[in-house]
Amino acid sequence: MNEKSTIKPYVIGLDLGGTNSVFGIVDSRGDIKATTAIKTQGYETSEAYVDAAVDALQIIIDQVGGIDKIKAMGIGAPNANYYTGNIEHAPNLVWGKGIVPLAKMFSDRLGGIPVAITNDANAAAIGEMTYGVARGMKNFIVITLGTGVGSGIVVNGQLVYGHDGFAGELGHVTMVRGEEGRSCGCGRTGCLEAYCSATGVARTAREILEKSTEPSLLRDLKPEDITSLDVSIAAGKGDKIANEIFEFTGKMLGEACADFAAFSSPEAFIFFGGLVKAGDLIMNPIKKGYDDHVLNIFKGKAQFLISGLDGASAAVLGASAIGWEINAQ
Repeated sequence: MNEKSTIKPYVIGLDLGGTNSVFGIVDSRGDIKATTAIKTQGYETSEAYVDAAVDALQIIIDQVGGIDKIKAMGIGAPNANYYTGNIEHAPNLVWGKGIVPLAKMFSDRLGGIPVAITNDANAAAIGEMTYGVARGMKNFIVITLGTGVGSGIVVNGQLVYGHDGFAGELGHVTMVRGEEGRSCGCGRTGCLEAYCSATGVARTAREILEKSTEPSLLRDLKPEDITSLDVSIAAGKGDKIANEIFEFTGKMLGEACADFAAFSSPEAFIFFGGLVKAGDLIMNPIKKGYDDHVLNIFKGKAQFLISGLDGASAAVLGASAIGWEINAQ
């Protein structure tokens, strides 16, 4: 570590979610030294949001010795563009409907420190490469399975951003074409996200329960209240319908990964998010779906891994890794 790094041993990571914004001050080993949080949606304007964020941050910045100890800040956020530093037309943020120059806004308020921003799945990929199971890897794909399906693609050690900063939307590849495809929040139909996100799993549960008369623990719940966690718990108890749901979901994810292998030949697919807490119940169908559909030249080459980052802090660590990346360039 050079002299400058020693003088400024920390970066700020911000996981900007639809509900909460969680901040962490992180050292180069991935230890989170201090955290704080604010509500993301409690502000009508981006200026008010940044004001509240900086007020909250100032307390934990002081705890680690002041702004002079901070090298940079990294932000993982929806609709975030690494190239421009902007959040662009984020449909789920009340203050993010237009172009919000969030990186510059934070830099201006934090003494001019460098600030970089990217979407949450890209942040997760850099987090895995910096602190997690992808350390030492040059070619891998992180797939985040949450409310949606996100992805971060690393090729030759570099995150793929494309010409406009928005490359890597693998959750929106079309898996079911035509009228049979489910509607997706992006406005299209048949997207991977519509089937393999946490909300997609709940949707599959409702469809299978409606078509089947098979007994299931899930029938004890109102259909509209079923979550992917309920499916996971039921599957863990040997529930046949719940396992069928995971078989369907995993098969489609595996088929999608077989297609993804064709364009970047990753050494690993790394899965992140609540859905992977089901372990082998979801991972085994993913691997089988992949093996059944992948091109022969890629068979047996890719690892299928679960994120090595602690769930509660992974997003903050991922965002902080963006901050270290700024200073590595």
